[in-house]
Amino acid sequence: MEKLLAARLHAVAVRPYLATALFALHVVEDVSVPTMAVDAYWRCYVSPLFVARTPLEELAGVWVHEVSHLLRDHHGRSERYAREHGEDGQPGQRLRQNIAADFEINDDIYGDGLPMPTGAVRPSMLGLPDGLLMEEYLRTSSMAGRTSRLAWLDCGSGADGHARPWELGPEGAHGLSRQQRDAVRFRVSEAITGRPGEAPEGWRRWADEAFHPPQPWRQLLGAAVRAAAGAPGVGENHSYRRPSRRSAGVPGVVLPSLRRTPPRVCVVIDTSGSVSDAELGSALLEVAAISRAVGGRRDLVSVISCDAAAGVAVPLCRAENLELIGGGGTDLRSGFARALRSNPRPDVIVALTDGQTPWPSAQPPCRTVVGLFPRAPHAVNENDPDYTPDTPPAWARVVPIG
Repeated sequence: MEKLLAARLHAVAVRPYLATALFALHVVEDVSVPTMAVDAYWRCYVSPLFVARTPLEELAGVWVHEVSHLLRDHHGRSERYAREHGEDGQPGQRLRQNIAADFEINDDIYGDGLPMPTGAVRPSMLGLPDGLLMEEYLRTSSMAGRTSRLAWLDCGSGADGHARPWELGPEGAHGLSRQQRDAVRFRVSEAITGRPGEAPEGWRRWADEAFHPPQPWRQLLGAAVRAAAGAPGVGENHSYRRPSRRSAGVPGVVLPSLRRTPPRVCVVIDTSGSVSDAELGSALLEVAAISRAVGGRRDLVSVISCDAAAGVAVPLCRAENLELIGGGGTDLRSGFARALRSNPRPDVIVALTDGQTPWPSAQPPCRTVVGLFPRAPHAVNENDPDYTPDTPPAWARVVPIG
């Protein structure tokens, strides 16, 4: 126990942002555990023989490895993955999930005073790249025939969500409640974001998303389009096809009724050089989603590709092989102008862009939704090294994409 706790102090010294989580683990000695393992209730099961034969600094690395499973919610994520893919927790599937979770952790937690423990698995063992999530490793590699020599690997239910014989379970002593577990994760995320530059990229990404999950942008974009299309005044016009009920109060006069027609939507897609091919592909997917948001009327949706100049507005009903032409500079003002010159004029304009563009100086006479792709870390303008893209105007409903 003395050696084990000394190793934990060393882990805290080299990874201070994990201190709250490391001290929250309760140690349970058990000779049936292969090495060290954790359960979902923040108990750490330890083999005395493993502690005796492992150097202290490597033991500190195992501490960090095991607590990483809990912080990154590998048990909950593994259970969700198993449900979605119809897995029933067979030993082979459980081992595969454990290995994928280890791949996510081991690619960036070691170094800088924390040596990699003997036998630690890395994505390179299967020819896979670093930096992926557990779910991505599970989807991209079958691991068939390669796991037999890793059968000893067992990080407990904290890694894959399947209970082990040695675990105390939810009613056992010294387990943390859900509120306590969330409090530990919150303290660690605050420690990481409060000391920028000290944690690896994987931990910074985790801290950004742990308590601020990304919004479901597909639903938000669809909701924004539907709200704009259904707003008062959009698609409304007077018609004599059905007389107004007020005509009864004015004998001899036929009054028109106010009828709502399906709204027309024009999608302006930024095809400048700052927008990647992947983002253009995502834009095409969003066009299909936008057509569903207005009731599936593809004939009422048109598409304009725009870099520094706008292309022709192409109706979506004739855009099976839609080409997005561009690759130069960015000026979506021409795209807005082209959309407003369309006949009939659109009721809603949707702009899909990375935001590195000048915007119209005046609000268009129709509803506007901006789908904003993630911006490049450093926007570049060779004529102005201090260039900062303008933010979308206040009159547009902005939905971050991705």
